[in-house]
Amino acid sequence: MPKNRKKNRKKRFFISIQTKLLFVFLVATFIIFGVNIYIYFNINKMIINIDKVYESNAMLNELQNGLTLIHRNLESYLDTKDTEAMEGYFRNEQEYRKQMENLNVDILNDSVMIAEKNIYNMSQYYLSITESAIEAKRGRNVAKYKEYYDDANELYGYINSYIYNLNNKRFRNNSNNYETLFSSLKYSETSNLLILFIVSVLNGTLIIFLTRGITNPLKDLAKAAGEVAKGTLDIELVESVPHDEVGIVTSAFGQMVKSLKDYIEQIKKSIELESAMKERQLMMETHLRDAQLKYLQAQINPHFMFNTLNAGAQLAMMEGADKTYRYVQNVADFFRYNVKKNNDVVTLEEEIELVDNYIYIINVRFSGDINFKKKIDRDLVNVQMPSMILQPIVENCINHGVRDIKWENLIELSVYEESGSICVSIRDNGVGMSADKIKRIMHSKLGEADLKDTVNGVGLDNVIGRLRLFYEREDVIEITSAGEDMGTEVAIYIPLEV
Repeated sequence: MPKNRKKNRKKRFFISIQTKLLFVFLVATFIIFGVNIYIYFNINKMIINIDKVYESNAMLNELQNGLTLIHRNLESYLDTKDTEAMEGYFRNEQEYRKQMENLNVDILNDSVMIAEKNIYNMSQYYLSITESAIEAKRGRNVAKYKEYYDDANELYGYINSYIYNLNNKRFRNNSNNYETLFSSLKYSETSNLLILFIVSVLNGTLIIFLTRGITNPLKDLAKAAGEVAKGTLDIELVESVPHDEVGIVTSAFGQMVKSLKDYIEQIKKSIELESAMKERQLMMETHLRDAQLKYLQAQINPHFMFNTLNAGAQLAMMEGADKTYRYVQNVADFFRYNVKKNNDVVTLEEEIELVDNYIYIINVRFSGDINFKKKIDRDLVNVQMPSMILQPIVENCINHGVRDIKWENLIELSVYEESGSICVSIRDNGVGMSADKIKRIMHSKLGEADLKDTVNGVGLDNVIGRLRLFYEREDVIEITSAGEDMGTEVAIYIPLEV
């Protein structure tokens, strides 16, 4: 129980290197980001204040320009009674009233604000006089509109003078404020740069401090690995609590070195035993060769066998037994091909002829139960290929595909061109093949019983291996089956340039 608690405690406090590095990155990023945000808002605030310094001067200039436009349009209308001048007057009069809304009308304890209020009041009075002058002009009252114009002209001069004096006064004050703000901005830039430098130094120190716990154990581990690479196994690693991956790797490395020491000792102890076993194995292999030689000597001479079959075929022909003659002749041709072509390169046409002989022999044996169809492009049958390829595949179709099915069997041999290759397809409508068995066949992982379960000793594993060696390609053969009782297709892809 205490051991389990200790393990659980270690797991509970485990912090991965990724988490540590992420923490360091986030801390550094947040510090730098926070300082930059502070600097940005501080400088931006000062820039906004600087931009606002001369806003009052701009407002007074616009007010003065608006007043001038009103007065000019008034003069033009009174002289000519021009409709365009009157429209210009009313348009500028509305714009001027909007500009007047920016003037102070309440504060009375500041000389500048009082001047703005005076300009506002005089402007109101000026506009009322100009309106009266226009009305008098419309009513053709010459004496009145001249009187109003003289009053408006005099008041226009006062207002212009007030605006000009106020503008100068504001400009002087604003210039002083601008100088102060600009100096503050310069000081702020210097201060911000100093703050950024100090924070960067502190940030770098923090990163070094936090990553030291990761890098130092790695340095110790690398040093120990270097010693092991030189052949020194007597090393001592500082035992540390595996709070992260480095600690786990360090513990595993120490255990590996210890296991390596034990393994070397075991190898030393097993060398003598292995030497003795090799001598015994050599003796067993010698006995095995003797047994294989005796087995080969006991085999029937294949030349004698197909010569005997030829003699039987000639005897059947002389006696008029045509079917027997044809059968024996096919058997003789079949064995002659096996003897003469077993290690040769043949043509696809010769392989197809061997399949025809084999099907004939099998149908005599099984009373014509094997239905065999061919669909061959004769322009493609002269290509070269290893011998004894098609017959073992057909034999496999019969023995493992269609022999015991309860429906009419069928084996189809097709030769056609597909995507730059000659495709030789052998398809049956038998019991099918599982995906697992197809995988084992294609990866040469068949069991001993599967490899021996062929009549002539040449199984699919042998066929696949020879095809891949001959064409130097892995994709030269493909086995497919749709499922149980859905048949199997073996397709060989022969390159056209071969």
